[in-house]
Amino acid sequence: MRARARSVRWLNVVAVLAATLAAAQASVHDRTAKHQVPGPITIPDAALEPLAWSELAGWAQDNHAEAFAAFRASCRALVASAKWSRDKRPIHRPLVAVCRKALAVAAPLPARARAFFEANFRPLRIRKLGDEAGFLTGYYEPIVEGSRFPTRIFNVPVHRRPHDLIPPSAAARGAGFSNGGRALRQLADGTLGAYFERGEIEDGALDGRGLEICWLKDPIDLFFIQIQGSGRVRLEDGTMLRINYDAHNGHPYTAIGRVLIDRKIVAREEMSMDRLRAWMAANPQDGRELRRQNKSYVFFRIVGLSEEREALGAQGVPLAPRRSIAVDKELHVYGTPFFIDAALPLADARVPFRRLMIAQDTGSAIVGPARADIYFGAGEEAGRIAGRLRHPGDFALLIPRALDPVVAGTHMPLPRPRPPIKRKRGRA
Repeated sequence: MRARARSVRWLNVVAVLAATLAAAQASVHDRTAKHQVPGPITIPDAALEPLAWSELAGWAQDNHAEAFAAFRASCRALVASAKWSRDKRPIHRPLVAVCRKALAVAAPLPARARAFFEANFRPLRIRKLGDEAGFLTGYYEPIVEGSRFPTRIFNVPVHRRPHDLIPPSAAARGAGFSNGGRALRQLADGTLGAYFERGEIEDGALDGRGLEICWLKDPIDLFFIQIQGSGRVRLEDGTMLRINYDAHNGHPYTAIGRVLIDRKIVAREEMSMDRLRAWMAANPQDGRELRRQNKSYVFFRIVGLSEEREALGAQGVPLAPRRSIAVDKELHVYGTPFFIDAALPLADARVPFRRLMIAQDTGSAIVGPARADIYFGAGEEAGRIAGRLRHPGDFALLIPRALDPVVAGTHMPLPRPRPPIKRKRGRA
């Protein structure tokens, strides 16, 4: 009996110790869980696959110091806005934490910059579900001639944002009115309606309001500045006026190059920005009608940038040629690094393009998890290169190591139609 009693006492002691240990472990878990980042990471309509750095072709040969400089530019904006940001996406907070580390590091040599990225990120191959690869296009900042005043030669106005334009965020709150989140205007009877489309504005709907920033020679120049979202206007006295996207009229963007392809006027394999411009120049009346197929219209603001500084992206930081990309802002956080591997027509033939890029811009035509627009800089040569790009490419998304490394492709269809948001590049 005494032996049995001792056995029972020991069992009770073991049970108490086990319970105490379990409670302690639970307490530790509860304390640390508050500081853990939710996982696993998922992105709507995306397939994600973990990679080793050695699986990224060309990773070791890239100039990581260049990419690090672009990354730090995004980091300054991310850290500055961290206190008031409402971004709840899993990558945002860990990315801000990595940014704080980057800002504490002096500009490193390429080898140390590479080590920084490898120590703080892990690569994931990303593609849209059902697609074998991502898709790449290019953009640039046009440089055109202009005038402060209208003349017989300079008669194409560049408009600033109209005062009666109600942006999508405010329009969505309009009492009893649903317009898919588009920009609106107040009609004469006090009701709300869609804003003027391109054809109406070209026909003078905004004349007499004092909205003209400057005047250009050619409506084709204005159209391409609207597509690119920024431009440099060289005025009569040699002053360079820098203009940037400010708003758009809320009408959907229509790719007029695709219209020419569908009408069998230009073959798909021949279509480029230069080809489109040449066709419109050779067919002025038909070109005018073609541009009106795209009802979207972009309004600009003057930005105080010197000639040496690059255009500002939607994140509000200067873009870095061949290091900055525009991405789908609804899916990706500004400042996120991507490694892109593609064969692109940067010269007479397609050549390898294997570079670490930073998401710093967006555009209404840039939609999807593996979709990017590469910024090539300003001027004609940048425009020629950008205009040739419509090519597939492999995308590797770099996520902070604090995130759960277990990932899975998800099929979470995005709601359609999605209300447009304010973007730097309106894709007019």
